[in-house]
Amino acid sequence: MIWRTTRGLRTARPHLRLILLVVSVWCTSDRSDGQVLLDTLTWTDSVRHRTVPVAFYHVDRDTKGLPVVLFSHGYNENRPGAYLRYSHLARAMALSGWFVVSVQHELPTDERLPLEGVAQVVRRPSWERGVANLLFVLDRLRRSRPDLNLERLTVMGHSQGGDISMLFAKEHPDLLERVISLDNRRMPLPRTHRPQVCSIRSSDQPADQGVLPGAEEAHDLDMRVLMSTVPHNAMDDGASPEQRKELTELITRLLNSEASAR
Repeated sequence: MIWRTTRGLRTARPHLRLILLVVSVWCTSDRSDGQVLLDTLTWTDSVRHRTVPVAFYHVDRDTKGLPVVLFSHGYNENRPGAYLRYSHLARAMALSGWFVVSVQHELPTDERLPLEGVAQVVRRPSWERGVANLLFVLDRLRRSRPDLNLERLTVMGHSQGGDISMLFAKEHPDLLERVISLDNRRMPLPRTHRPQVCSIRSSDQPADQGVLPGAEEAHDLDMRVLMSTVPHNAMDDGASPEQRKELTELITRLLNSEASAR
């Protein structure tokens, strides 16, 4: 169902009602900050029988040719709305000239993320589901948003979303220009020149052994691993103004860095 919300009023076109019986899509628009538009909608993957909520952050102008950031949230115990909890980062990237697509990976009906056992084993199914979500969203973007420049794709995520992003980069290196994790701790960073592999680390939580490259390996592969003073659990909208500024500056530096040759 296609709905558009304007100033709290919800309307639907009558001539779309036949279509509404076939596919249900929730869409809203928000211009609350006067500079960045937020559009939210829900796509349905008919193959996997799964809904995938997404949010678009973009400047209020022509989006033709804009590069894309595909963002994955951290684990939120299957609560809805996790894909909207990084709005300060998404808006900052949009203001820097990127079209940001934030993907909701968890549904209330999903199994909870295993907290015991070898993380790289027991959490792998949830990462693979996340990769499938990203592939589905990319396919929908190619068909519905030909204005965007998907040849310049950055895949990014925090924590569990960073693990998903790194697995995506490992399995589909030709689909993206760059991958950035915000303190992923379980999935090893791909040891590769292509795509460019980047990670921003927290001040308080270490990664599992083998996740991060050594200094020499990072140099040889042009991997960017940046330290921050921001705690792991403060990388979403719970960050202080100072922490938001630091994260935004680090992310902007990585987005503006020269990626490995494709």
